[in-house]
Amino acid sequence: MPTDRRRVATALYRSLVDDPFYVTIAAGHGRGTPAFEAALLRYFEYSMDDAEVRGKLVVDEAELGAAVWRLPRDRAVRQLVTTEKERFLARALGEPGLLAYREITEFMSQQSRQVVPSRVWYLSILGISPEAQGQGLGRQLLEPTLAEADAGGMSCYLETFSTRNVGFYERLGFEQTASHVEPTTGARYSIMRRRPRPAVASSARDPASTA
Repeated sequence: MPTDRRRVATALYRSLVDDPFYVTIAAGHGRGTPAFEAALLRYFEYSMDDAEVRGKLVVDEAELGAAVWRLPRDRAVRQLVTTEKERFLARALGEPGLLAYREITEFMSQQSRQVVPSRVWYLSILGISPEAQGQGLGRQLLEPTLAEADAGGMSCYLETFSTRNVGFYERLGFEQTASHVEPTTGARYSIMRRRPRPAVASSARDPASTA
């Protein structure tokens, strides 16, 4: 069954509506207004569409949360994606929103390049509707992709403005590698990296089997 993009985008919006990054890029629409919500819903829908084509998109069965991953891309693809996204952002957020997006992502990219390998899986968005939080859904959304990264020997990283989420990511194997105050938002965020874990050797005998 096709994913209801608007339903999932609404879950992401409700989860991330107070995140400094999203507050700042959509600020020109007036925080908390219908226009503010509409702009961010479009942003989340675009991000999911891009991840489904060029990265990884994981949505839970009830469509109450999603994980949006960006995978390594060659230079030509990166340039194409950047051009397409900036055109979209100009339409969805307006020029002030596009400018804020550029300033934030340029600063954060400069910092991440110092502590993160060039070819790495990036968790761009993780959000769960508030009523579904605290029930293990975040782990369910991330573990399959983390297992794939482990199998391919790939590191993963993320950036989070939420100090509350640092412990959650640490329990999944991420380590905080740096912390900075992002100047456009004025907010502190953490860069977290997860190195690939070696495969666990299976036992010689299936514990469920009988002699």
